[in-house]
Amino acid sequence: MRVFITGGTGFVGTNLAKFLIDRGDQVTIMARNFKSQGTDQKNLDFVAGDGMKPGKWQEVVPQHDLLVNLAGVSVFKRWDDSYKKHLRDSRILTTRTRVDAIPLEPRSPITLLSTSGTGYYGFTGDEELAEETPPGNDFLANLAQDWEAEARKAETKGVRVVIARFGIVLGKDGGALTQMALPFRFFVGGPVGNGKQWVPWIHIEDLCRAMLFLAQKQDIQGPVNFTAPEPVKNKDLAKAIGKAIHRPSFMPAPSFMIKLVLGEFGSVILKGQRAVPRVLQRCGFSFRYPGIQEAVSSLLAA
Repeated sequence: MRVFITGGTGFVGTNLAKFLIDRGDQVTIMARNFKSQGTDQKNLDFVAGDGMKPGKWQEVVPQHDLLVNLAGVSVFKRWDDSYKKHLRDSRILTTRTRVDAIPLEPRSPITLLSTSGTGYYGFTGDEELAEETPPGNDFLANLAQDWEAEARKAETKGVRVVIARFGIVLGKDGGALTQMALPFRFFVGGPVGNGKQWVPWIHIEDLCRAMLFLAQKQDIQGPVNFTAPEPVKNKDLAKAIGKAIHRPSFMPAPSFMIKLVLGEFGSVILKGQRAVPRVLQRCGFSFRYPGIQEAVSSLLAA
């Protein structure tokens, strides 16, 4: 399989590229400074380009069977109007240039696997959120809707489009878990706020396997929740981290401090979504890490 990845030098992209290369797939990563990447892997190529702008990189897109769009700056920062625009442009414009690069009549079938997030659903307390659940109406929800709509324009070109709505991705050496575990290592870890908010999460290994699963299942299209089948509350995630590294997990991060440091985004992480992977389960995908303790322990164990 020939795979083109945008956002391939980030945490998820790096793991996905390695996963695909190890099974023998040919992977092309678009990066602004590909010369600095340095690789001698025969199944890995880099192409230079700015994904937010049209360019010669678009000429190689039709040569691939699977297009994976992971581009987008992190939401895990303090938001102001300027950063909100950056969040939006890094998602909408990069997706638009990917779709524009696809010919009207591809020579062979192409699948576009474009990311989104469980923020699509807004914040609804304890309600289970499956793929058919209507969207919310806050900043992240509106951004996700526009992001997904941009990707689905590829359907007019006969391309199968799958929208991967990511929960929090847990992995080694990067991503959210590394940041979350840090205070625990200094014996000051615990839940965020009251700890009652739901955390939609997925192990990086299951995420990579789910992407391959969807690439091979030609009858699946549209939104797919990339979350484990057992969402947990924040306090239970804290307990799992503490247990995995043999640290206490009772020191909460006060709500007012989270809001003070992170502003509007702080209010977001004090909420949550109880998202469930209804499509993946219905189609027979088997999670290796359905439960939070096993997942966290596999990533944090010495």
